[in-house]
Amino acid sequence: MIASNQIIKSALQTLSIESKAIESLKDSINQDFADTVEMIYKSRGRVVVTGIGKSAHIASKIVATFNSTGTSSVFMHAADAIHGDLGMIRTEDIVIIISKSGETPEIKVLVPLIKSAGNPVIAIVGNKKSYLARQASKILDVTIEKEACQNNLAPTTSTTAQLVMGDALAVALIEVRDFSSKDFARFHPGGTLGKRLYLRVKDLFVNNEMPVVLSNESMDRIILEISSKRLGATAVLENNKLVGIITDGDLRRMLQKHPDYRSLIASDVMTANPRTIQDSSLVVDALTLMKENNITQLPVLKKEKYVGVIHLHDILKEGIL
Repeated sequence: MIASNQIIKSALQTLSIESKAIESLKDSINQDFADTVEMIYKSRGRVVVTGIGKSAHIASKIVATFNSTGTSSVFMHAADAIHGDLGMIRTEDIVIIISKSGETPEIKVLVPLIKSAGNPVIAIVGNKKSYLARQASKILDVTIEKEACQNNLAPTTSTTAQLVMGDALAVALIEVRDFSSKDFARFHPGGTLGKRLYLRVKDLFVNNEMPVVLSNESMDRIILEISSKRLGATAVLENNKLVGIITDGDLRRMLQKHPDYRSLIASDVMTANPRTIQDSSLVVDALTLMKENNITQLPVLKKEKYVGVIHLHDILKEGIL
């Protein structure tokens, strides 16, 4: 049985080795990096990212990041490329090839084919003297001192460095393109991240009934309204204006103070001038307001008109938290 302290020591050593490798990448953020970003930004084609082995997995992830942040990109496995997939490369595409050694047989076959078609080759490579580096238009150096595994064999530090370099490219392109949160939401409409950026209060509260009582109405009427609308609260109106809210909690506190509650009316029990949210506001803003004020319901206004209630449960159902 391996001792826990040995396991922890091993994990910390891995983090230390890989973090040092990432730190050393700062020296690789040079003119070639800037030129690569400019080439991609100005290109009318796509970015084709390719690799072999573990580098292929990194290439696939970089493609996903590019596409989600506004840089049109496709993944091409280097082995499949020399068996037919090379046809996916279009005339105006830029090709990024990822390789630790820069000397694998598939890469040596692939590079001349890409260059003969006139496509620029960007190398994310761990050996600046390799075949790939010598043939590339631009070199993004991801040379590492050693892999994290004790045998210096399993691709660990090297793939981390490749991934970080891809992230650096993606983020630089985000800034060059002035890619906004609204743009991000367009590419992520179904996920939680996207919902936080586009889902509005008016998209949710309309599914609820609209609890409402007048400021002079009786407790029996208030209890019936809260119970029937199933939102744990009711808005209180006066002259068609929202003047307060009554929640389940307000009712419990009222019963403790006033056993003979039937003599009370809404204005005696309500919380005046409650927190509200505009129907056009983002749902994530409603959630923030609820958290800050330790509440679970918010009256919804359309300008100054009360139009309904949004409940914490509505937000939780959408996976936003």
